[in-house]
This record gives sequence, C-alpha cells and structure tokens, in this order.
Amino acid sequence: MNIIRNIFRRNYTRYESVPNINIYLLRLFYFLTALGVGIETWKYIITHIGPWDHVRAVAFCAWAAYSTLSILGLIHPLKMLPIVLFIIFYKTLWLILIAYPLWSANNLAGSQAEQMTYTFLWVPLPIIAMPWRYFVRNFILKTSRKMIHSDPGAAR
Repeated sequence: MNIIRNIFRRNYTRYESVPNINIYLLRLFYFLTALGVGIETWKYIITHIGPWDHVRAVAFCAWAAYSTLSILGLIHPLKMLPIVLFIIFYKTLWLILIAYPLWSANNLAGSQAEQMTYTFLWVPLPIIAMPWRYFVRNFILKTSRKMIHSDPGAAR
C-alpha cells in the first residue's frame, strides 16, 4: 500500500508539487520517444541515399530533433514539457485533419496514413503524463506575468 501511496504523492522538494506518477509517466514517454522514434528516424537519416524530398526531410529532421531532445527529458522531465506539448499538438492535429476524414469516409484502411494513425493513436499517453496544472502555472502564467512586468508601458 505504501508503494501505491508513494506513486501518487506530490513531490514538493524535487518536482515542485508534481505527483511522482506524472514524473514516472513523463520519463516513460521520453524514453519511448528517444528509443522508438529516435532509432527509426536516425537510422533512416544516416542510411538515406540520394537527394532528399524537402518536405519529407523536414519531417525526419523534426522527429530526429525531438527524439534527441527527449533524452534531456529523462534527466529534466519538467523542463522539457514544451516538447511534450508539441508532440500532443501535432499528433492530435494530424489525427483530426488527416486520419479522421479518411476514417469517416471509410478510406483509412489500406491507405498510406493507416500505419501513422496507429502510431499517433498513442497520443493519450503524453496527455495523461502531462502535469497540466504545473505546465499552466510555470509556462503560461509565469511567462505572461514576466511580459507584463517587463513592459515599460504597463506601469503607467
């Protein structure tokens, strides 16, 4: 019972009151991203032969960058939350704009988007792992307060 209680306990000293479960899930997510996306992407980049399609190259470079930066997330899980938000946003957007219309028209099965859809359907993992209250407090509210206080015209 103590183990379960400890998993859901908020860590006030090391992780600014973020529950341990979020830290564990974030680290799992960073690990899976670094391993799964990183190995696949870097293998493709390193072994690629010939000229690149510029649009495809952008996707592979973005995946290589965020999978590599996910290694930092293993060490500093809360500092790398913008990467998690980026992944949540682009995967959810892709599922809504690309996969859903194909699925609703009964054209997803057998399409080029099918495998990507199965991969992107794991997006609930980072959504659940994200400590949303911490993120809003430290990345949105703190930033907006800094902007208000640093604006010389705001004091007038």
